[in-house]
Amino acid sequence: MVGEVISGRYELEGLVEHGGMSSVYRSHDRMLERNVALKVLHPQFHDDPEYVERFRREARAVAQLSHPHIVTVIDRGVSDGHQFIVFEFVEGSNLKQLLERTGPMEVRRAVDLGIQIADALAFAHAHGIVHRDVKPQNILIDGAGDAKVTDFGIARTLDVERGVTQTGTVLGTSNYLSPEQAEGAPVTPASDIYSLGVVLYELLTGDVPFRGDNLVVVAMKHVTERPPDLAEQRPDVPPRLARAVEHALEKKPGLRFPSMDAFATELRRCRDDLGESDAERTIARGMPTVRATPPVRTHARLRVGRVPLLLGAVSALLLAAAIAALTLGGSPLGRHHLAGGGGTTSSVQLQGVGDYDPDGPPDTHANTAPAATDGSASTSWYTQTYFSPQFGGLKSGLGLVLGAPGSVKLSQLTVDTPTPGFVAVVRAGNSPQGPFTDDSSPQTVGSATTFRLLGTTARYYVVWITRLPPGGKAVISEVTTG
Repeated sequence: MVGEVISGRYELEGLVEHGGMSSVYRSHDRMLERNVALKVLHPQFHDDPEYVERFRREARAVAQLSHPHIVTVIDRGVSDGHQFIVFEFVEGSNLKQLLERTGPMEVRRAVDLGIQIADALAFAHAHGIVHRDVKPQNILIDGAGDAKVTDFGIARTLDVERGVTQTGTVLGTSNYLSPEQAEGAPVTPASDIYSLGVVLYELLTGDVPFRGDNLVVVAMKHVTERPPDLAEQRPDVPPRLARAVEHALEKKPGLRFPSMDAFATELRRCRDDLGESDAERTIARGMPTVRATPPVRTHARLRVGRVPLLLGAVSALLLAAAIAALTLGGSPLGRHHLAGGGGTTSSVQLQGVGDYDPDGPPDTHANTAPAATDGSASTSWYTQTYFSPQFGGLKSGLGLVLGAPGSVKLSQLTVDTPTPGFVAVVRAGNSPQGPFTDDSSPQTVGSATTFRLLGTTARYYVVWITRLPPGGKAVISEVTTG
C-alpha cells in the first residue's frame, strides 16, 4: 500500500506498474535519501515456492549484470512476509508507452535503441542468462532517452534446467514469443534475438508482425507464418536494416544471427550506413572549439584545405624528412623527456589504462581505454549513462585513466571528442586505482579542449567526467599532452 514502509527503510510513494506476479512502486530510501523502484511480490504468491523462487532468481540474475543498459539491482529481502527487490529508479516511461505516444520511430532512433538493447542482452548472455521476455514493456527509457532493460522475472540461467525452467513450459509474452518458446522447446540466446527482432519491427512499423484473438493464435503464427514484409510496411527502411530484422525473425534458431553480439554489430553497420544525423551535425557545428594553445601532437595528422595538392605533398615529404632527421640523428627533440620534481613537460605519450569508478559497479567498457591514446580519431573510449543525476545519483562521475612511463609533471592535456558538451576535470595520482587530486579547473569540453594543469607530479592522470553531454554519452577519441 502507498505510504507503507518496507523493511523500515523503503517508503512506498506511488504505484508505477501492476503485473500478474508483482507490483512496482516508486519509493524513497530513507537511509540514503534517494528514490528507488521497489518490486513487491503479490501476497497470494507468498506461500507458493515456485513463484517465490522465480522472484528470488530474478534478483540473483540481475545482480550479476552491471551494464549501462540494464536496470541495476540495489537490494533484496523479505519484510513482514513481503518479498521485495529494490532497483535503481529510472525516471521516464517504458518503450511501449513511448510508442503509443509517438507511433513508428524515426529509423535512426529505432536503430540506436536496438543497439542499446542488443548490447544489454549480449552482456546478459555472456553471463549465462537468457531474458526470455524481451518486449517494449520491459525496456525503460530514461531521461537521457536511453534504453534500460528490466524485468528478468522469467529469465533462466543456461546451466539450470529444473523447477520453473523446465522444458515444455511456455513463458513469455505472445506478441514477442519466439517459435521455440511457443512450442515449449528449450530457450537459448537465439530466443532473445527473435524477440528483439519483433521489438525492432514494431519500432519501425508501429505494430507487431502477428496479431490474433488470443495467445494461442498469435503463438501459432510465430511458429508457422512469415511476418509481413518490413520494406512494404515501411518503405523508407534501408534494405540492409530490413534484412537484419528479417534475419533475426527466422523461424529456426540456427538460421538467426549466431549471437546477440553479431546482431548488435550488424545494427551498428546499418546505423553507419545512415550517415550523420541532423542532431549530430548541429552539435558538431554549433559547439565552439576550445584550445588554450594550439597543441603539438605526438602523432601526425594531415589535413587538406585549399592549399594546392602538390604543395601539400611537398610539405608532407619535408615534414617526414625532418622527423626522420630528429629521430635518427639523436637530437634531444626527438626523445621524450620525463620531468622530475622540477619543470613541467608536454612531450609525454600517455597510454589509456582503464577507468576510475570509485562508486562502482565497474564500467563494462574499461578495455576500450587504449583507444583514446592510439593516435586514431576513429577509435574511442566512452562513458556509461548510469551515473547521471536522473538515476538517483548512483555515481558522482567516471574517469578515463591515463598512464605515463614514469612520474611526470604535465603542463597541459588536450581532449578530443565527437560528443561535446560534457563537463570534466583532470586529476592526478600515483596509482590507477587512486586516490586522485584535481590538477586543473573543471571545463565544459568542446570538440577539442586543452586543460591547463597545475603541475602535480604524478604517474597517472584521469579525465574525470562529472556531467554528461546532450544524449547522455560522453566519447573521448584522443587525449594528448600537447
